[in-house]
Amino acid sequence: MKCVVQRVAEAAVSVGGREVSRIGRGMLVLLGVGASDGEEEALALAEKLSKLRIFDDEAGKMNLDLKQAGGEVLLVSQFTLYGDCGKGRRPSFTSAAPPEKARDLVSFFRDCLSAAGLSVGEGVFGERMEVSLVNDGPVTLILEK
Repeated sequence: MKCVVQRVAEAAVSVGGREVSRIGRGMLVLLGVGASDGEEEALALAEKLSKLRIFDDEAGKMNLDLKQAGGEVLLVSQFTLYGDCGKGRRPSFTSAAPPEKARDLVSFFRDCLSAAGLSVGEGVFGERMEVSLVNDGPVTLILEK
């Protein structure tokens, strides 16, 4: 599993011109599921993400995790994170999990974050989404399991 994490002041996702989820301060998480991924990888990545200290403390140092900062997560499935552009000009997505498997693991990942006490909004799996955000910092990280 791979995810791109962006610390945001706010973020939202829309489908077909209709907003389906919005968060305030927190993390926008673009999550990609690989063909060989399972619940073990999802659990490990969710645990790492939930404890990631990327929010400023009172001294201005990145020392707080999402829960300590009172933030939220906006989770967006992003199979294109497994795009391989090594050959040619058109990405290959053969390393991405098939949709049924990916849908289940994205849901499992969301449930893991919720079980950690985080407020999680999400996009709509398999739909063409418009994601808007106000990046805070900017702080952008890539996590893999």
